[in-house]
Amino acid sequence: MKHLRILQAARAGLCRVALFTAAISLATVAAQPLARSATAGSSEGEWLSVDHDLAGTRFSPLNQINTKNVAGLEKVCSYSFPEKEPAQTAPIVVAGVMYVTTAHYTTALDGFDCGVLWTYRWQPRGFETFNSNRGAAFGDGRIIRGTADGFLLALNAKNGRLVWLKQIANPDDGNFISMPPLIHGDLIYIGPAGAEWAARGWVGAFRLADGKQVWRFNIVPGDGEPGAESWGPSPETRQHGGGNLWTPLSYDVEKNLLYVPGGNAAPDLYGDGRPGADLYTNSIIALDGKTGRMVWYQQFVPHDLHDYDVTHVSPIFRTRAHTLIATTGKDGLLRVLDRDSHNIVYSVPFTTRRNTDSVPAADTQIRVCPGPLGGNEWNGPAFSPALKLVIVPATDWCAKEKKGASPPHLEKDTHDFFFFGGELEFDRWSDAHGWLTAFDSTTGAVKWRYSAPKPMIAGLALTAGDLGFTGELSGDLIAFDARSGKILFRGQTGGPVAGGVITYESHGMQNVAAVSGYVGAYNAIAPEIGGGNPTVTIFRLPKR
Repeated sequence: MKHLRILQAARAGLCRVALFTAAISLATVAAQPLARSATAGSSEGEWLSVDHDLAGTRFSPLNQINTKNVAGLEKVCSYSFPEKEPAQTAPIVVAGVMYVTTAHYTTALDGFDCGVLWTYRWQPRGFETFNSNRGAAFGDGRIIRGTADGFLLALNAKNGRLVWLKQIANPDDGNFISMPPLIHGDLIYIGPAGAEWAARGWVGAFRLADGKQVWRFNIVPGDGEPGAESWGPSPETRQHGGGNLWTPLSYDVEKNLLYVPGGNAAPDLYGDGRPGADLYTNSIIALDGKTGRMVWYQQFVPHDLHDYDVTHVSPIFRTRAHTLIATTGKDGLLRVLDRDSHNIVYSVPFTTRRNTDSVPAADTQIRVCPGPLGGNEWNGPAFSPALKLVIVPATDWCAKEKKGASPPHLEKDTHDFFFFGGELEFDRWSDAHGWLTAFDSTTGAVKWRYSAPKPMIAGLALTAGDLGFTGELSGDLIAFDARSGKILFRGQTGGPVAGGVITYESHGMQNVAAVSGYVGAYNAIAPEIGGGNPTVTIFRLPKR
């Protein structure tokens, strides 16, 4: 029970002072990404969104660094933020300028030497349910991001000045914004997190020009909306049903469809009050990007009782015959769907799975793998069009679950409220480890697997140099041969790497950047992870 109390405190913000002070042309290749860039005509040397592009491939066409010379990488500079908040953010790079965030700070750095170009500090205007931010988006000369007290704001990308701000979610309802926005055309796509604080999930489109809402889709349906009947007879259940967003979206430019990863149903372990499938939680939801109308959906974990969010609905990629969408989540399965038929082409595990279909009981503990902090967390898979591989990072960490004797009590004040509906006891941290697994993108066959000593939570970047870059909780940036998984380089960043890992061009040279520092809820359960203020570290080859 000690682990549960610590996790509750960390996630509900009660321990904030202690814990949060803080391409190459590939037309002849059989498989290829659906879209390489977030903006038409953009430079191949940029990293324009947290997953690199609208299709979420995490693939860069850069190849200056390759398997033959990567061992020569050197650390060239680093920048640390002035507060100790979770270091889960993913940088973006536009025209050599890196934009990186924390809960309160947005900073523009010179992507070559880490020089600070400007910094904007957000002064919270309301209660912050959970202080975590996972990145920003760029569009029309503006940097767009969300805040822990429910605001969406736009900053001038040149000088960091505030252009506009809108409050789009109410923290008093358990909402906060941690996910990175996605921008396509003149619209921003984003939604709030908060399932564990009895919030109700939705995704919306907002005008890039002024932040005005254009449409909103309820992931947990409202009264009279399709899918409402799947929650049972009580409307109150849907008002606190979860389904919230905290990870990236993807966009299909050919179909003009936004793909949304519906999160877990709430309360997490107590499902008696929501006896049906609980649409549209734990689903891939395809929405018309202009209108928000649902075009199709596929639910993967109906009536979720293990906090098994669908976390990623990317990468989107082509084979000779089909366009496919990869999905991953905390249940430890890679599911690849045919974009047009919506059929699952293959479904394969990428981490240990035990008792995933079990029903938590009130009178006994059930050990479940993955546990609620397992599977695929906030950084998702990557796709190599040259090697026809989908590579997935994973946390292999189990937990014992016990259903509550009664449903969690809905309090008026959700600030100190944890809507979980049961008890958790995580396995010892010494038993937690990770995986990096490469799958044949067409068949799902395992091509290679790297066993990591601790969970693999960091971002993943693949390149045309047949390389992959990611990070470990040991503090190492690692480079591996994407054909075999062999580790070719390790470089220390100074803290656990659980944020974004990207590659980009600046001054004609390819750079690799990694975000390290205090991880968040993982630290609450395993303080030995350590980590200080969020830090960005840049590596590159020495200039000849």
